[in-house]
Amino acid sequence: MRIIAVDDERLALLSLTNAIMEALPDSETNGFRDPKEALSYAKNNEVDIAFLDVEMRGIDGIALAKELKDINPSINIIFVTGFSEYALDALKMHASGYLEKPVSKDDILEEINNLRNPLEKTDSSVMPESRIRVQTFGNFDVFIDNKPVTFKRARSKEILAYLIDKNGSNVGRPELASILWEDEEYDRSLQKQLQIYISELFKCLRDNEIEDIIIRSSGIMCVDPTKFVCDYYSFLKGEKWALNQYHGEYMSNFSWAEFTNGYLTNISMKNM
Repeated sequence: MRIIAVDDERLALLSLTNAIMEALPDSETNGFRDPKEALSYAKNNEVDIAFLDVEMRGIDGIALAKELKDINPSINIIFVTGFSEYALDALKMHASGYLEKPVSKDDILEEINNLRNPLEKTDSSVMPESRIRVQTFGNFDVFIDNKPVTFKRARSKEILAYLIDKNGSNVGRPELASILWEDEEYDRSLQKQLQIYISELFKCLRDNEIEDIIIRSSGIMCVDPTKFVCDYYSFLKGEKWALNQYHGEYMSNFSWAEFTNGYLTNISMKNM
């Protein structure tokens, strides 16, 4: 379950997100003080529930709700405000709920149990089914129908690993070169070598009919996290099956992955 909370007042947002996380500890909750940042996030991530303050600077909660519904018509909108006079506007928006501040854990749970668009319940202790599975804990590997994908060139595989590590963020060629060759100058020779490895990567993906896991545009690339199951991504969402699979090793075959591994270790220790 992915949730966003939007309130331009820092303390109010903190209070709201704390109540949500207390009520729904297994959910992925993101708080935003800037409604535009919340919209940007919703355009790139499927959001199940949005808790919105009604009165905000720039764009109010009612207007924000309309834009969120344009992005995802099935999103559940729950308005949060200190003013009861907005209840009629909320009803016109077909909101899922309406809460008055301060919001408590019990308030959150009551609204979740009465959503306008009920969510499908999933067992987070079980890995979701997917034809494509990416393994990052231990060594990095990609599986299709539980069979490992064979990469002709190790550096092509490393490029995919780095894109996975970036979790959907755009990556340019100079950045890839700095990862593969560290301090070497990004000259024409290096650019040609990089092109060979990128071409080999996409040939491998095409041969296995999974080319759509990477999005390319104007010299930049990123993965599409919706196209596959990945232990790393599920770990960040707090899914139990992924939390149980992490044992302090992440992409062990790549030295640049040590930073992410340290981050995962810190999260793992907090969940103990």
